[in-house]
Amino acid sequence: MGSTRTDEFDEFVTARWSALFHLARLLTGGDRHRAEDLLQEALVKLWFAWPRVGSQAPEPYVRKVLARAAARSARRRWWGERPVGEVPERAAAGDVSAAVAERTRLEAALALLPAPQRAAVVLRYYQDLPEAQVAEALGCPLGTARSHASRGIARLRQLLADAIEPVG
Repeated sequence: MGSTRTDEFDEFVTARWSALFHLARLLTGGDRHRAEDLLQEALVKLWFAWPRVGSQAPEPYVRKVLARAAARSARRRWWGERPVGEVPERAAAGDVSAAVAERTRLEAALALLPAPQRAAVVLRYYQDLPEAQVAEALGCPLGTARSHASRGIARLRQLLADAIEPVG
């Protein structure tokens, strides 16, 4: 039975890793390293809960763990050093990667939102979850989840309208 549990868990992780990692990146404001840590923490919790949630709904469980862990992580003042080898270069003129630039611009704007608003916007509009599931994942009342999403979208609109030049 232990082998079946391991196989099912491995299949789930293999099938959903990319989508869950992207969600974690959005929840952490685009920080790849924090997203990897966040996802690893969520998958460890899923492993221990697998006998209970594996046959029912493992993905909503992981989303809930990710959203709550991201909010907890955002309250920390310091995550450690983040050294870089070189300063990033600006995109070359005439670059045809408009979609990548727009995505980067959106991720940068998302990173400026407070963690609860960012989580609500990502879960509601990127993951396309119903408001009730967003509230459940955030561990707050439905009205609070709606408020976070509404304020987050309003702030995103303001941030994206204020940017005269696209990133890059």
